[in-house]
Amino acid sequence: MKLSFSRSQIALLLAMFVKANLFYAAAADLPSTSLSPISATSPIASKPLITPTPPALNAKAYILIDVNSGKIIAEKNSDERVPPASLTKLMTLYVISNGLHNEQIHLTDNVHVSRDAWKTGGSRMFIKEGQDVSIEDLLKGIIVDSGNDACVAIAEHLGGSEPGFAEIMNHQAQQLGMKNSHFTDSTGLPDPNHYTSAKDLAILGRALINNYPQYYHWYKQKWFTYNGIRQPNRNRLLWRNSQVDGVKTGHTNEAGFCLVSSAKRENMRLLAVVMGSPSESSRADDSERLLNYGFRFFETHELYKANQSITQVPVYKGQTDKLPIGLRESQYLTIPSGQYQQLSISTSVPKNLQAPITKGDTVGNLIIKFNNNVIANYPIYALQDIPQGGIYTRMVDSIRLSFGNWLS
Repeated sequence: MKLSFSRSQIALLLAMFVKANLFYAAAADLPSTSLSPISATSPIASKPLITPTPPALNAKAYILIDVNSGKIIAEKNSDERVPPASLTKLMTLYVISNGLHNEQIHLTDNVHVSRDAWKTGGSRMFIKEGQDVSIEDLLKGIIVDSGNDACVAIAEHLGGSEPGFAEIMNHQAQQLGMKNSHFTDSTGLPDPNHYTSAKDLAILGRALINNYPQYYHWYKQKWFTYNGIRQPNRNRLLWRNSQVDGVKTGHTNEAGFCLVSSAKRENMRLLAVVMGSPSESSRADDSERLLNYGFRFFETHELYKANQSITQVPVYKGQTDKLPIGLRESQYLTIPSGQYQQLSISTSVPKNLQAPITKGDTVGNLIIKFNNNVIANYPIYALQDIPQGGIYTRMVDSIRLSFGNWLS
């Protein structure tokens, strides 16, 4: 269809274009917008502090991360493959938590204890052959008592057999990006093909806390009684540091003494993995040193919440001329303490965005700089639909775009 306009209509369109284009012309030359991070704990700019090197530990391998941001604060031999001992049970617990989340199993379900589960050696919660035990009790028996018998019972129930359950464990490890892990059983009893790394356990521990927080309160439980037998949690830090609320110990002659621990101080949660310590007291002392180092010399800030409007950008040829943009997931940033003023955030969005735009479309990037160096880059998404505007709107915006391109 061919359109024709009188001279007066064209003059009116041009007048409207010139008036409206004042906003768009300014925006067209600014593909990047500086922003201020949103953080409830943002401090007033202060003198930067010196960040010392991490403490010297007796462990064979270790890593310290912030649970919210995923930032690695300190590490040593963190990618080295090592035997996990009972830290294997974190993956067993992750598979169980996932099964509960997907309603494949329920906390009130009863598990029939087989002879194989009952006779499993090592640490036990002392279930009996032929007994029916709730999944909730088995969970506590794994978390607090580190019960190998409980692991085998629930592995047989959920996976059909322990080898079948190990297949699920390895699939979950792949999904989480655990590149140096392979599991052959649910307990962590020694096997040449059963291994993990400190970094992989940090990935797993972070996922366990973030993905299934509804079960995490059990990891700080100090005692559990079953069949009249009361057993303590072997995580010494639960007894001497009120900020520590998890997660799991491990020990075999081959693996040494191991501990994954987590603590929360105000809005900051850290997770430490210590592998191959020479003694039970050493693994606790080393873990506490790592956690204290992280809390003392680093700080974590929430940048933006998921689906929160960061800013609005101009849009052409749409039913509205502004698009709110944001992130799909809440984003956190961990930096050295006292250096918040070195942080800068900006958006990079194409200057000629045109409708139609669908909610969820990627429209640019959020760029994070620290000391003028880019340290993170996140996709930015459209937070609402913008349908195409009418013919009149599209025509006026076509003139704007042509005029803008001619100026550039």
